[in-house]
Amino acid sequence: MALIGNLRHRPVRRLTQLYVGLALYGIGMALMIHSDLGLNPWDVFHQGLAKLTGLSFGTVTIALGALVLLLWIPLRQRPGLGTVSNVVVIGLVVDATLALLPAGGPLGVRIALLVTGILAIAAATGLYLGAQLGPGPRDGLMTGIVARRPGWSIRLVRTVIEVTVLALGWLLGGTVGWGTVAFALAIGPLAQLFIPLFAVPEPGDAAPATGAVAPATPAC
Repeated sequence: MALIGNLRHRPVRRLTQLYVGLALYGIGMALMIHSDLGLNPWDVFHQGLAKLTGLSFGTVTIALGALVLLLWIPLRQRPGLGTVSNVVVIGLVVDATLALLPAGGPLGVRIALLVTGILAIAAATGLYLGAQLGPGPRDGLMTGIVARRPGWSIRLVRTVIEVTVLALGWLLGGTVGWGTVAFALAIGPLAQLFIPLFAVPEPGDAAPATGAVAPATPAC
């Protein structure tokens, strides 16, 4: 029931937002990867693991998402349809998009890919979170830890998790660059813009809430 309970209210819009958002997130990830100018912390880790194992980026994303989801069990977190879909859809879309993108490109094109990727990820975050069908496995891990450790802030847990995966990914050969910094600086304000814009009002709400907190690493 946890997976489908929210679908009783505006199911068509919620499902459309969810899957458009997840697909757009995967496209944004692929654009950032193709720019070769730096990735967000979790994707640095995904890329490092892909290089280590020889698996595709999307396969690693799916496998690690499923592993992180298992960590929800001791934290007593309950996944939604969006959570399970997140694990599968983003990985499939990122691999498909990478296969379609042409190789190489001048610096100006790569910068455009990076900027477009960050904007796509921010908009995708607003779409899939606005559907209110469950957070991504990595965001749920963060909020689950905070819920079980009341003295720990979201900022602290987010920082520890992201610094850890960033360092591990860099050691494994993931791409860290000024694009990583650009993502870190831009994603919070951009997500804060898009999340209330796409929020589906609950029955009886006059308008979507405008105080949503940006996720740790959106959609993942």
